[in-house]
Amino acid sequence: MKVITTDIPDVLILEPNVFGDARGFFYESYNQQVFTDKTGIAANFVQDNHSRSAKGVLRGLHYQITKPQGKLVRVVVGEVFDVAVDIRRSSPTFGKSVGINLNADDKRMLWIPEGFAHGFLVLSEYAEFLYKTTNYYAPDGDRCIIWNDPQLAIAWPIDTYPLLSAKDRMGKTLQEADLFD
Repeated sequence: MKVITTDIPDVLILEPNVFGDARGFFYESYNQQVFTDKTGIAANFVQDNHSRSAKGVLRGLHYQITKPQGKLVRVVVGEVFDVAVDIRRSSPTFGKSVGINLNADDKRMLWIPEGFAHGFLVLSEYAEFLYKTTNYYAPDGDRCIIWNDPQLAIAWPIDTYPLLSAKDRMGKTLQEADLFD
């Protein structure tokens, strides 16, 4: 596995070693020892989630203020533009974001630590998105920052209004949101 740093050093791109031939491919999508050795992160993943979304769907920017979650995310069908936003007030990268394309072809993954809001926009006809979390879903701590907050100025690759859930349409701005210290 190759680890690539981003403009926010805590957010990492992971490229697995993929072995392919005429029959198809094989790769280890997750190995705890390799993950820890290569990243220096001793994450304890407790839950796996799987979503399928149509083109133009934007999910996020989600986080849990109580029981925060680190996430290891990847796409197994299609392509998304994936975003992590640092919402730790004491961080030198507070309010900054990292956005990368994740797709089923290159099999890259993104590590998003606790203290970040996360969202993605589906670029392909549909996409299936998998992610491991370091804490269980906690509805009472579930929060959302609005995707188009002008303070964040995320360069979403979209030219029409995205398809949003009711919860995501009601997201708060960074200035209004509950944040981490």
